[in-house]
Amino acid sequence: MMEWFEALALLLGTIVVLMAVGMPIAVAFLAANIVGAWVFMGGERGVMQLLNNGLGALTKYALMPIPLFLLMGEIFFHTGLGGRMFTAIDKLLGRLPGRLSYVTVMGGTAFSTLSGSSMGSTALLGSLMVPEMIKRGYKPHMSIGPILGTGGLAIIIPPSALAVLLATLAQIDVAALLISGVIPGLILAGFYIATIYIQTRIDPTSAPAYEVERLSWAQRLSLLMREVVPMVGVMVVIIILMIQGFVTPSEAAAFGALGVLLLAAVFRCLTWQAMKKSVIGALRVTLMAYLIVFGSATFSQLLAFSGASRGLVNWAISFDLAPLAMLIVMFAVLLLLGMFMEQISIMLLTVPIFFPLANSLGFDPIWFALIMLLSLEISFTTPPFGLLLFVMKGVAPQGTTMRDIYVSAFPYIFCSLLLVALLIAFPSLALWLPSL
Repeated sequence: MMEWFEALALLLGTIVVLMAVGMPIAVAFLAANIVGAWVFMGGERGVMQLLNNGLGALTKYALMPIPLFLLMGEIFFHTGLGGRMFTAIDKLLGRLPGRLSYVTVMGGTAFSTLSGSSMGSTALLGSLMVPEMIKRGYKPHMSIGPILGTGGLAIIIPPSALAVLLATLAQIDVAALLISGVIPGLILAGFYIATIYIQTRIDPTSAPAYEVERLSWAQRLSLLMREVVPMVGVMVVIIILMIQGFVTPSEAAAFGALGVLLLAAVFRCLTWQAMKKSVIGALRVTLMAYLIVFGSATFSQLLAFSGASRGLVNWAISFDLAPLAMLIVMFAVLLLLGMFMEQISIMLLTVPIFFPLANSLGFDPIWFALIMLLSLEISFTTPPFGLLLFVMKGVAPQGTTMRDIYVSAFPYIFCSLLLVALLIAFPSLALWLPSL
C-alpha cells in the first residue's frame, strides 16, 4: 500500500503529464482516474466501480439548479436582454477610460447573482464581452481578468447554490450565510473596480478610449429604470424568496428562468430562434460542466480511497498552532485542494473535519463558512487547474493562451485575498446583516 503522499504524487503527476501533452482537462482527469482505479481499486472491477460512482456524483441535489441557471443566462443573452443591460451601463459610464472593463464588473456582478453559477456566468461573459473588448483594442488582462473575478462572485453573492449546500452540510442557518455574503461581495466588486482604475492609470493603452453619445441626467435615469432595474429586479426577487424560505435553490432557478422569459416577452425579444439557441447553449455548457464535475468528483473519490486527501488534511491540521495560524492553514489546504478538485467534493471532504475544529477554536460558524466560500471562490481561478480558467479558455477567442488567462487572474486573486484579510480583521463585515 502506498503512502498518502506517494498516491497524491501518482495521481497529480498523471494529470500534469497528460495536460502537458495537450490533452483536455476533463479527459486528463478521466484518464488519471482510470489509472488510479486500476492501481488502488483492483483493476477492471475498480474502474467500473469508479465510473458508476462518477455517474452517481452527477445526481447530487446541489447540481440541479445549474441547467436552469444556465438556461436563464442563455435566454438573458440570446434574447438581447443581456446586451441591452450591458449597453445601458456602457452609456451610463460615459467616456470613462476602460469603461468596458467596468461594465464587465458591474454587469457581471449583477449577472453572477442572476445566474448563481460561476461557470455559466464566466461562459456567458466570456462569449459576450471578450470579442467586443478585443475588437476595441483592449489588452487580454483588461478583458479576461474582470470576467474571471466576477464569475467567482456568484459563489458568495446570493443566490448561491454552493452557499446553500455548505450551510446544509455544516448545519448552520442557510439564510444567515446567504445574507452574510452581500456586503463582502459588494466590497470585492469595489476592489475589482479599483484594480481596473489602477491598471488604466498605469497603462492607458491597455484600454483605449472611444467616442460615445453624451446623455442628459433625465436620459440616464430613463435608461437606468428601463434597461437595468428590471434585470436586477429578477435577482432581488429570487434572493427575497430564498431568504424567506418560500423556494429552494432549484425552485429559485426555475422562477429565475421564468422571470427572464417574461421580461423577454415584455420587451418583445422572445423568439423561437432565441429559445432554440438558448437551449442548445445551456445544454452545451451543462454537458461541459457535468463532464468536468464527473472527472473531478471521481478524482476526489480516488484521493479519498487512496488516503491521499485525508492524509493531506490531517497533515495540515496536525500542528499545534494558534487559532489565526490554524485558520490560515485550513485556508491554504482549501486553496490547494481547489487547484485539483471541484468545490462540492472539497466541501464534502473538509466540512466534517474543519467545522468541528473551527467550533473548538471559537470561530463564528457563519463567519467561518463565508471564509470557506471565499477560499472556494479563489480556488476557482487559482492556476494551474482552477475550473474557471478552463471555462474561459473554452469561450475565449482563438489565439488566447493559458498564460494570458493565468496572468489576467492574479490581480483578482489578490483582491479576494485582501477581502479575506479584511474579514479576519473585521468579522462584522460578514456578521452585521445576519445579526439584523
